Amino acid sequence: MMSASGVIVPAVTPIGESGRPDLAAGLRYFGALAAAGITKIMLLGTNGEGPLHQTAEIGAFLGDAIDHWRRLVPDGAVIVNVSAAGTRESLSRAEIAAEAGCDAVALSPPCYFHHDERDIIEHYRATSTAAVPVIAYNIPRYAPPFSKGSIAAVADMEHIVGVKDSSGETDILRQWLEVKSDRPDFGVNQGAEGTMLGALAAGADGITPGIANIAPRVALELVAAYRAGDQERAALAQKRVIRLLGVHRIRAGVPVVKATLAMRGLCRAAVAPPLRTLDDGELAALREFLTGIEPELIGAADG
Repeated sequence: MMSASGVIVPAVTPIGESGRPDLAAGLRYFGALAAAGITKIMLLGTNGEGPLHQTAEIGAFLGDAIDHWRRLVPDGAVIVNVSAAGTRESLSRAEIAAEAGCDAVALSPPCYFHHDERDIIEHYRATSTAAVPVIAYNIPRYAPPFSKGSIAAVADMEHIVGVKDSSGETDILRQWLEVKSDRPDFGVNQGAEGTMLGALAAGADGITPGIANIAPRVALELVAAYRAGDQERAALAQKRVIRLLGVHRIRAGVPVVKATLAMRGLCRAAVAPPLRTLDDGELAALREFLTGIEPELIGAADG
């Protein structure tokens, strides 16, 4: 079963000259993640621009990326986000991901419409046909939020093996953690970067920080320090994460992450439309920001 423990990096999706996902455009990036000690990745999530890539275009990339990760990290794991606007589309993406060899798929409530609790429950019930375990993906910034009732219903579904909670809401995280009283093997992983240490202290198994794309060792140190009982070092790592999040003041989201990786010589800066790459002024601001955090950054030499 896919473990929710430790650090899972919500990886970016390299884009080739064709405008399609292309592993060759980011080979050094995946190598640098592995060299930094990362063993688990999630493909096609928010940082991976998942919903912006057409279902017909993801199969070849997933096959190449998962095979490559298996060679880099033989004991590693790969989750694929298959969230979409409708259940049938999510199931199609889950089938492609399973055929590509992933360990599990992550799935948010269906986006676009304001679905009620019953819609959300049925959406997850339909994924019982998936060939791999399913992880609930709570990301209310982009999809309908889970309610107390939908959390309870989803937790009763045997094929749902855990949750990635990016809500940042303490009460919602607590409700997911309560699931573990009846299902001790239910994995709870937290994706709200500003409160990762608090989530681990509350009982979360692991974290999925987007900032780990550019600073994987800081995320790994946070978890290692917490597990070692070194609260001072863990708190310092959390403060370092918050400082690193300042990169998003230049431009929030994937474009600034990919621009950083491009400056490190690891991945093309290209993003899927309607996202756009950084302009000259933003690139200048990014270079200045990165100068101050150079020791924290993923190493070009690692790739």
